[in-house]
Amino acid sequence: MMSNVTEGRDLPRTDAVEHDPSELGELERSVLQLLWQHGMLAAEQVREELYLQDRPLKDSTVRTVLRRLEEKGYVTHILDNRTFLYSPAEPAPMVAGRAVKRILEWFCEGSVEQLLVGMVDSSVLDRKELQRLAERIAAAQSSQKVGGKTANTDGKGVK
Repeated sequence: MMSNVTEGRDLPRTDAVEHDPSELGELERSVLQLLWQHGMLAAEQVREELYLQDRPLKDSTVRTVLRRLEEKGYVTHILDNRTFLYSPAEPAPMVAGRAVKRILEWFCEGSVEQLLVGMVDSSVLDRKELQRLAERIAAAQSSQKVGGKTANTDGKGVK
């Protein structure tokens, strides 16, 4: 019998939207990456995958990391018989978006334009990739206008 028990637990839980992804530790990021790759894993499967990456850890360490990720809102679990099956609470691009937003606030005064110029200047993005992004943004803005919404064009993104 499978049941979702994440909401019924007495553990303190912070929504991932409130948590700063840049504060995740390296092991937490590795575990999240595994969950994004596989979708749903038991703690033992996470431990085995980490072992294959030359990260031998005790079962209790893996369970602690999973519990903390759940408390922070990055992971949920269901109960399958007596086994907790963990899965990501949100897709990787959503978490990445929040991390980039934090970088924008810290280093670019909230300006997406400053970030993109810096990425081009430091060869993170080339001109072709920037052009593809511009085309996707234009298409997204067109579809928003069709839906009755107007896009934010101040270069600072949505606050």
